[in-house]
Amino acid sequence: MKTRRALGERLGGVVKRPRAYLALALPIVVPILIAAVRNQPEFGTRASAAVLAPPSVRYDDLARPLQSDLPEHSLLLTIEKNDTLDGVLLAGGLSRTESALLTRELAKSVDVRRLRPGHLLRFHYDAMGSVDAVQMKVTGWGDIGAVRNGATFDVTASPASMRDVETTISATIDRSLYEAVRQSGEGPQLVQQLVDVFQWDIDFFELQKGDSFSVVVTKHYAGSDFLGYGSVSAARFTHKDLVFEAFRHQMPDGRAGYYARAGSPLRKQFIKAPLKFTRVTSGFTRRRFHPVLKYFRPHYGIDYGAPIGTPVMTTADGVVLEARYKAGEGNFVRVRHSSRVETYYLHLSRFAKGIARGARVDQGQVIGYVGMTGLATGPHLDYRVTQDGKWLNPLKLKSITPDPLYGESLRAFRISVARLVPRLSFAPADVTRDVVQQRALF
Repeated sequence: MKTRRALGERLGGVVKRPRAYLALALPIVVPILIAAVRNQPEFGTRASAAVLAPPSVRYDDLARPLQSDLPEHSLLLTIEKNDTLDGVLLAGGLSRTESALLTRELAKSVDVRRLRPGHLLRFHYDAMGSVDAVQMKVTGWGDIGAVRNGATFDVTASPASMRDVETTISATIDRSLYEAVRQSGEGPQLVQQLVDVFQWDIDFFELQKGDSFSVVVTKHYAGSDFLGYGSVSAARFTHKDLVFEAFRHQMPDGRAGYYARAGSPLRKQFIKAPLKFTRVTSGFTRRRFHPVLKYFRPHYGIDYGAPIGTPVMTTADGVVLEARYKAGEGNFVRVRHSSRVETYYLHLSRFAKGIARGARVDQGQVIGYVGMTGLATGPHLDYRVTQDGKWLNPLKLKSITPDPLYGESLRAFRISVARLVPRLSFAPADVTRDVVQQRALF
């Protein structure tokens, strides 16, 4: 049969699919196994489970493993884009009936409809070439082993232990904040968190080479699989020779915010910019040559160039006064923040859900998306601010700071600051990474 013939080819040392890695008892050329080793979990009490002993090969090994280090008669497959678990099980040598049976059993532990690319399955074959055991590594969850028991499989699930690690990350900016974070081995989510923490005090469009940061953040793990970041506990950012610090404090009612070392809040009435990671293409001026009308006239806002569809945020809490289309402004939103101050967001491609006259909006809430409606030659946001009907330069807008911490909240905050300040004092080259024990491949 076709499945048997394909299986025979694999066991004979010929791999037809680029994602399949064959480990045999016979000496063959073996690709470098990117694996880390731990003890093989027991899957039931049957004697056939013993053949699942792991190879003594680590992810960071760069030499060809010895013949004796490899598990016998095994096939390793990865789940790739558009794969189904059933299709991978069939490729591993199971019949359609066996695949359906095993899929039902595995579905009792994991959602088999949402398996992501990169999950691994190892098939082990008996002397007759039949699959006698299957093991699946689900990244971020754990392992599941299935050992044949007659016409069925005995399935054992081993969820990974969940844990949090508080880590200090430091870096110096050479070209961009994003690049500095990535070169330090961290993910882009951390970039967004840093921007959210310091958005009231730092204009991230004006970062310079030599600026630096240090951040204490919680990282979530399942075993050694990184799941994501928790809240930033503390951060320090040096920008234009000025040092900004932020320490997280949670109130008894569950609300949390960031405060300077003395207990004054970082959150201001207005954030610096209504978009993240874009560029200023035109500034506030009393006389600018209009690219469409072809004559000089005032430009009472700041133009931020960004791709169509980029989310636009309101810079302060307020109430929507207008959300409509005008010939010059295109789709625009006008928000009142007090009896004196209003902000405008022009040339939007569309409005966010729920944004209409009378809607209440919170600082940082998405109210629309960048476009080029109205008199615009390219996609951008024209952001404007008025006070008592007078146009203000948004880049020079002074913010109002809420009340500082006091009483018991301030005492608890100072205790936390005393613990976190030493962790922020690492130079970028001195930061010691948390060593996480690698998960076993199989």
